[in-house]
Amino acid sequence: MTITDAPAKTRASRRTGVTVFLWLTVLPGLCWSVFRFSGWEPGRVIQLLAFTPYAAAAAWIPALLALILRRWTVGATAALIAAALAACVLPRALPDLDRGATEGVKIQIMTANLLFGGADASEIVRLVRENDVAVLAVQEFAPRAESSLAAAGLGDLLPYHQLAPEEWASGTGLYSRYPLTEPGTKRNDGGFQQTYGTVQPPGSVPVFIESVHPLAPSAPDTFDGWRTDLANEPKSDGDNPRRILLGDFNSTLDHGALRKLVSHGYRDSADAVGKGLIGTWGPYDGDPIPPVTIDHVLVDEEIGVRDVSVHDVTNSDHRAVIAELTFPAAS
Repeated sequence: MTITDAPAKTRASRRTGVTVFLWLTVLPGLCWSVFRFSGWEPGRVIQLLAFTPYAAAAAWIPALLALILRRWTVGATAALIAAALAACVLPRALPDLDRGATEGVKIQIMTANLLFGGADASEIVRLVRENDVAVLAVQEFAPRAESSLAAAGLGDLLPYHQLAPEEWASGTGLYSRYPLTEPGTKRNDGGFQQTYGTVQPPGSVPVFIESVHPLAPSAPDTFDGWRTDLANEPKSDGDNPRRILLGDFNSTLDHGALRKLVSHGYRDSADAVGKGLIGTWGPYDGDPIPPVTIDHVLVDEEIGVRDVSVHDVTNSDHRAVIAELTFPAAS
């Protein structure tokens, strides 16, 4: 072996090592893409998928690094993976061409998770008043929340209700400006209450509305219950009446279980208007969690979506979501 052979072998070895390292950096994005596109959500992958928008942004790092280092095959593969993840996420930041009915009865509805009933009731009532909210759904609705909302004057704005307050996180409630016909309460398999009823503003078709709160996939023993709760939510296709599901779904549009529910006659309001990446849960009570979008307003495809806004609520780890909708006019 000549003296010049050793440096050449060293350079080749380093080049191979860099290439192997780059391929290893591509693997997380590849695995993430497989789970995201297949809808296969085993174990704690459920929790990880909530952070897909962040993974989609991070997936460009190995692509750019590989291209800078002229590892073309690695770079092209990484770029394809990054582009695939971006295709899952970016449409939520763009308004849909079809957003349902444009003519009919305009109405604002709101959902808020009250964090064991401790959210600031005066802020909830202020949001209802200032945004002309006609229907309010609340989750984690404890007895103290029922009392504080009443004291803050919610009943003057929304006199009709179907309430199921309970301590801790399982309570729920539905308040309305209009009478609730056939109201009721059910307990899902995960143990949370869900209240419902049908509203019919003057000149509108009747619309069934339900305050939704599937079990959170917080630990392995909750994963099956989370799937079951989402699968059992009422559908809005076929012969079903027009429906709206709003609340804390404990899932994002990167979860196959939620996408499957949406496919049954719904559209996600925030996604429809290009605001589907605005976070609704995470750091809002001080927890070091990147924001994710798990509070949704799902509306029947015949219902129009005009706008969506998201609002901070003191003493809650969730933000309130207000959707401006158009109910089809009664024929």
